[in-house]
Amino acid sequence: MEVQKKREGWEGQAEASLSLTPGSSIPICYHSQFGSHDDLLLFEVDDKLLPDVLGNRVSIRGQPDEDAVLCTLSSTYAMKFVGTSNSVFLIPPGDSIPAMKTTSANDEMSTSVVASVITVAPGNIELIQAAPKLDKLQKLLSENPYNLEEDLSSSSVHSGGLHRWQDLVETIQASEEEIRAALKSLSAVEIDGYWRIVDDKTMHETLDMILRNSVLHDWKISALSEDCVLSTMEADGFPPRIVSHCLETHGSKVYCSNDNLWRLDEKRVCLRFALRVLSGGKMKLESFMDKWEHSIPPGMKADLKMLEGEVLYEKLGVEEWIRAFSISALPSDPANRFAALFRERQKWEWKDLEPYIRDIRVPGLSTEGLLIKYTRRTQPNAEAEPIFSSRYT
Repeated sequence: MEVQKKREGWEGQAEASLSLTPGSSIPICYHSQFGSHDDLLLFEVDDKLLPDVLGNRVSIRGQPDEDAVLCTLSSTYAMKFVGTSNSVFLIPPGDSIPAMKTTSANDEMSTSVVASVITVAPGNIELIQAAPKLDKLQKLLSENPYNLEEDLSSSSVHSGGLHRWQDLVETIQASEEEIRAALKSLSAVEIDGYWRIVDDKTMHETLDMILRNSVLHDWKISALSEDCVLSTMEADGFPPRIVSHCLETHGSKVYCSNDNLWRLDEKRVCLRFALRVLSGGKMKLESFMDKWEHSIPPGMKADLKMLEGEVLYEKLGVEEWIRAFSISALPSDPANRFAALFRERQKWEWKDLEPYIRDIRVPGLSTEGLLIKYTRRTQPNAEAEPIFSSRYT
């Protein structure tokens, strides 16, 4: 390209450069406002993301101490600057003034447009789909968990540690869809406009009262009437929103023509009672099973498979012990997740490790890829179970 000196009054002519054919050229000059223009960034966007960008359905999120991410309504993208050794001229749209050229062949004057360059881009931002950064969400919600003793109308309760939906959207580096899914996995509930988690004591008491009333009023736990449960529990001093949340956490809605019914889920209810039994610390497996089976509601059956990703077992001599170790307390970031797991145990059998990594979702990386990246696999022989240890120790 032929570069001419800066001339005042020329606006751009980006359209002319877009219509260039391979092997052709167009004269360019410096725009009257040529400079570094640090406020201009060049993005490389693939076809599937382009409609969201052009439709203004994306946002850039991150605090000053964080790497920024770009979020659509459903996905999160890491932003990586990639420099280039070639000159990338940015030409704004608009009219340009024709430039006069003289051909040496016939000495006749001909005209061509001249594009004016406003800046030279040193590189561009690449967008790479990435896992959402959700660890901060659990930390924020843990600042002020809900309990039955508090008065939600009191201004002192709202003095700190509470977050509205917009607060979370502006703070958490994840798409809105990913934040909603994370709130559900954390069993969070919106109370008076604030998103909160409910403390274990409150959930225990609420579930206990639902089960006690089911016995007193001869309710079937496979078909609990929502209206009956809410009205009865409210009379006992339990807020309807918390009772509804308890039903959502431990059951599923069954629709019928006359009433909304709820079916308590055997696995979720039994897990709640198992973790309560283990709240005091490590126990002998035999003793735990005895207490667990006696604590669950009649008609439900305790099964250790219900506890995958929630407990760990260990042999001490001839005895087997069990203790709580919940996946919900682990980081969501893959690197930090594996680091936490290997701090807990230096070596893992696959049957123990798998429940703690099955929820990790990294775009473009399978579970096998995660294991290769973060673990070292050893197997004495073909018949032996593989053992996984940290790749970085």
